[in-house]
Amino acid sequence: MRIFVTGATGFIGSAVIPELLAAGHQVVGLTRSEDGAEKLHAAGIEPHLGTLEDPASLTRGADKADAVIHLAFDHDFSNFQANCQKDAVAIAALGKALIGSDRPLLITSGVGMGIAARGDLAREDVLDLDHPSPRIASELAGQALLEAGVNLSTMRLSQIHDTRRQGLVTYLIDIARAQGRAAYIGDGQTRWSACPLSDTARLFRLALDKAEPGARYHAVAEEAISLRDITQAIGEALHIPVASLTTEQAQAHFGAMIGFATLDMPASSAHTRAALGWEPVGPSLLQDLAALDQD
Repeated sequence: MRIFVTGATGFIGSAVIPELLAAGHQVVGLTRSEDGAEKLHAAGIEPHLGTLEDPASLTRGADKADAVIHLAFDHDFSNFQANCQKDAVAIAALGKALIGSDRPLLITSGVGMGIAARGDLAREDVLDLDHPSPRIASELAGQALLEAGVNLSTMRLSQIHDTRRQGLVTYLIDIARAQGRAAYIGDGQTRWSACPLSDTARLFRLALDKAEPGARYHAVAEEAISLRDITQAIGEALHIPVASLTTEQAQAHFGAMIGFATLDMPASSAHTRAALGWEPVGPSLLQDLAALDQD
């Protein structure tokens, strides 16, 4: 297939594309610059100039593809709500080119969208359309396309990691470096799920091959890792102290990340594993943090 990939040069996209190429697919990658286009071309990827801020460019890219994987997202968390709305517009623009066909569109969301009640593991069969997180905008846009007949499925991401980047944990590392200490709030029992980058890339390929309309998948290898354990691993890797903060102290420490630092996001991938025959084999999040690439 000829597959249009947004976020082609990003952390996850850079791992997904080799999976697609190895499976014999042709990849068209979104890029915003001529320099990026040259890099994609050198890697055997057809470049397509466009941006998330130009929805028409996304429609044009999807229009000439047999399938679409949407990975691009603006990770400026100080403007998170607006960026989630921008993602919804991008999803609608991609889907516009696919209406009336069976060409699949695989979008991304977060595992938090699958939590039915506080303390529960997120599940693939759960979707709260009234979820308070701005990230629900992506899934609402996906639901609208499903109703319009688009062959759309959703990949919900946990903390995707290798030794270079670790999802939201990367931002905690940056904050720890800047503050001179790693920190968690209270007893640190807030939990996050996680998945190695290599296993995640394979999962995207399997989900695209399945192309089941309305399917939701969880990129989750570890269901629940406490932020206390994550923070301890950060402190050890950076050789800095670790502290427990009060809610009042946490605001100054975490800044724009405070909302995420308080989110409990454990998740199951039981349905994903059964549906796609997927079993993660990569290292744990704490193992990757212990081997953190600090160059």
